[in-house]
Amino acid sequence: MDIGVFGTGQMGQNHVRLYSMMKEIDSVRVFDLDRNAAQRVAEQNGASISDTPDDLLNRVDAVSICVPTLYHLEIAKQAIEHHVPMLIEKPICNNVRDARKLCSIAPPELIIGVGHIERFNPIVTELKKIIQKPLFIEARRHNPSSKRIIGTSVVEDLMIHDVDVMTYLFDSFDCEISSLGTPDICSALLSFKGVPVSLSASRKSSKKIRSIYIEEDELTIEGDFMKQEVTVYRRPETYESINERYVQENVIEKVLVNHIEPLQRELAVFIRCVREGHPFPISKQEGLRNLEICERIAQCFIGSRSRRGGSRTSKPVASSTS
Repeated sequence: MDIGVFGTGQMGQNHVRLYSMMKEIDSVRVFDLDRNAAQRVAEQNGASISDTPDDLLNRVDAVSICVPTLYHLEIAKQAIEHHVPMLIEKPICNNVRDARKLCSIAPPELIIGVGHIERFNPIVTELKKIIQKPLFIEARRHNPSSKRIIGTSVVEDLMIHDVDVMTYLFDSFDCEISSLGTPDICSALLSFKGVPVSLSASRKSSKKIRSIYIEEDELTIEGDFMKQEVTVYRRPETYESINERYVQENVIEKVLVNHIEPLQRELAVFIRCVREGHPFPISKQEGLRNLEICERIAQCFIGSRSRRGGSRTSKPVASSTS
């Protein structure tokens, strides 16, 4: 199979690197408006370069779209015209309007996946198995500032990862939302099926954090996305009183997680879907609905700033695409 990659920024480089290592891939071809950057990445990975999008699309069986989000729709439209299956890095488009347009023009039989990478983190697979009746969930995703991110708020840049994880864990896109924040820091409270879900994201942190915390009646679960670790704390049946102090002895379990680079797993699944003609696990419609939630979160804190710090709540709305 011949694969193409649009964009040779940080994420595009990772796509090229991993595709070049896959035995299922016969050749990798890249395109970037910065030809020197494309040439450098191609040489580092034994890939070839194309001087135009048409040239690349005429030579490959599938593509990854890793250009800046602003150009996702433009490149996706060209891939649709050539009927080339594609994996679009998250978010699916720069805004909901563009995402809806993409969904409306794409042939239903064409494989179009959205790269919500945390869905392929092995701890998410384990959490899906463990969670039964959550009472409360908190996810934190904090990053040091990065000059490479342009044109999107912290919600579409970082928080969208945890939005996708939550819609996957709850099997639902219906939620109530309230939030406060700025383009670089956001705190959001969502409610899925009556369960409060607290999300925070920052691009101003001095410490990188990727964590999830879940409470149920009989247990508490902690997960670390970076270390790929899951710990379960089970409630003791009795509490002891020693010297007038209560002593609690929890049962602590470390869940066995098969460590794997999430992007490697994501690309392998995409290639298998293309070869076998199966839909990618995260469809364009799911990418759209995740983005709809993100826009509602951002609208809440944009609206709150205009009212001098008041909060705003967004009620569930039906998506235009199912």
